[in-house]
Amino acid sequence: MASRIAVMGATGYTALELLKLLVRHPDAEIVSLTTRQENRPHVSDVHPELRGRLDLHLEKLDLEKLAAEVDVVFSCLPHAASAESVKPLVDQGVKVVDFSADYRLHDRNTYEQWYGTEHVDPERIGKVPYGLPELYREEIRRAELVANPGCYPTSAILPLAPLVKAGVISGQGIIVDSKSGVTGAGRTPKLPFHYPECNESIKAYGVGTHRHAPEIAQFISSVGETEADVVFTPHLVPMNRGILSTCYVQPVGDASAKDAMAILDEQYSDEPFIRMTPSPPETRAVAGTNFVDIHVAEAGSRLVVLSCLDNVIKGASGAAVQNFNLMCGYEETTALL
Repeated sequence: MASRIAVMGATGYTALELLKLLVRHPDAEIVSLTTRQENRPHVSDVHPELRGRLDLHLEKLDLEKLAAEVDVVFSCLPHAASAESVKPLVDQGVKVVDFSADYRLHDRNTYEQWYGTEHVDPERIGKVPYGLPELYREEIRRAELVANPGCYPTSAILPLAPLVKAGVISGQGIIVDSKSGVTGAGRTPKLPFHYPECNESIKAYGVGTHRHAPEIAQFISSVGETEADVVFTPHLVPMNRGILSTCYVQPVGDASAKDAMAILDEQYSDEPFIRMTPSPPETRAVAGTNFVDIHVAEAGSRLVVLSCLDNVIKGASGAAVQNFNLMCGYEETTALL
């Protein structure tokens, strides 16, 4: 029996990619899309790519109606607004995949410090599985609510956490240098992402202040079983999609790139969406897919760990569908390969 699905906040890029995946999912029935817009636009007017593939109007959010009509909700709402809607839905037995950061961090004070708002569902903080199936698959299978990971954190945690846990690299002095396409900034018009502002240019942003920094450190620490010290700097690149993360780490003892590759190959040998590459990966090889490509190289006394993914697929909507499949008992790769 198909799962009845709603998408809250269905106008953005991640919602579009999510809907493109779900319309081809044999066990997904999309029954509701919500928006803050008042004029009930047809989904094809918001997302022309879906013309002839999905016949729904976007409606104003009605939580009671959703709880009565759907089995699963994907929340593409911004932080704070998401938890405010997610809490009553989960309380009424609806499964939820939350795209926001509201349930990713394990400490309330850390969340409120970095996001500048009081958490509306503090009782669940630290109890919601993090939506990286490669690391938390069994917890996700049993979950009613999953915190979908951030795109940058996915690109850093997957390659680094197993190496820290294995004692191949130090958890201290990790530098994560990431480049992302403009879709990572969302669909709402903002001057820095206007075409003449960002084309033919590359720039760092959120230096020392980006909200994904504590998320990266938290999960490298918890998976790696040691306190991690991470410097994270994101950069905006004039392309639509993709993330390339270059991570500079200190090897432990005489650990080599070959040793690190062997650890990662063993860790992810059975994972359908992780690919170890013989040379540094590139964003075009993962664009439009749910794959993460990983490579490790040596640079003097350091190891350089590189990863690539599509920021709106494996960095957002593809991961959400992967989590949905696990939560509902479907084959994990459904609609993703």
